[in-house]
Amino acid sequence: MATGLGKILVFGGTGYLGKHIVRASIKMGHPTYVYGRPITPNSNPSNSKVELHKEFQSMGVILIQGELSEHEKLVSLIKQVDIVISAIGTPYVMEQLRIIDAIKRFIPSDFGCEEDLITAVLPPFQDFLDKKKKIRRAAEATGVPFTFLSSTCFAVFTREEDIAIYVIRAANDPRTCNRIVLFRPSKNILSQLELVSLWEKKTSRSYNKVFVYEEELVELSETSPHPENVRAAIIHSIFVKGDMANFEIREDDQMEVSKLYPDVEYTTVDQLLDDFVANPPEFHYVEL
Repeated sequence: MATGLGKILVFGGTGYLGKHIVRASIKMGHPTYVYGRPITPNSNPSNSKVELHKEFQSMGVILIQGELSEHEKLVSLIKQVDIVISAIGTPYVMEQLRIIDAIKRFIPSDFGCEEDLITAVLPPFQDFLDKKKKIRRAAEATGVPFTFLSSTCFAVFTREEDIAIYVIRAANDPRTCNRIVLFRPSKNILSQLELVSLWEKKTSRSYNKVFVYEEELVELSETSPHPENVRAAIIHSIFVKGDMANFEIREDDQMEVSKLYPDVEYTTVDQLLDDFVANPPEFHYVEL
């Protein structure tokens, strides 16, 4: 592994997005640490998590087992690294408040939307955004150098591996310090109808389209149990209101990844659909 590069600590490193961030960090030569809950016989870990740990160890990742409540252990570990990237899941977002004070540079688990610019969303989604805003304000108040990364709830279709590469690049870039970095690569901004139309062209088939009305999503957000109500509210924000891309990027404090790093060849939606044609994915249908 290359030396001289900043040490990176990842929280949530075995999760949906976190595992890609860890792989990208190692690939770019960074000494990489992952902090996660202990794996014990009583914790009943999934086979995939055990295999992921083995993969990380073979790559040279340093695995640290512990709980977010172990404050002294966290502070001691954080002081040994240069950059902390949090990819922890939604239920644990507020736990980030435990670690901010000891960090040299912080990339919070903020990969959803640009919460400071989105207003008048449905209550279940707003409750979640309010929690994310608290983390932002706490990071700003400490004076710790930070970068907020918004992947537009993946609604501007960005592949997870590409997001991970951009995260590591931004974490090491002085230009992104105390700035907001947005994922809005121009080739991947499509509406749902445009996406379906593109798929129809590639498969030479026509699909029956079932439209869900706004009133139905609003009702689902009001009557569904948690977390289904949050999902309905997020879908309403993304696909009805268009909140992920209905604002201009402010050059004074916001940056866009594909313009920051034009050398990164991100996967376009067109390329991804070509892959699906060659290797059809297994679809799982769910009812709203």
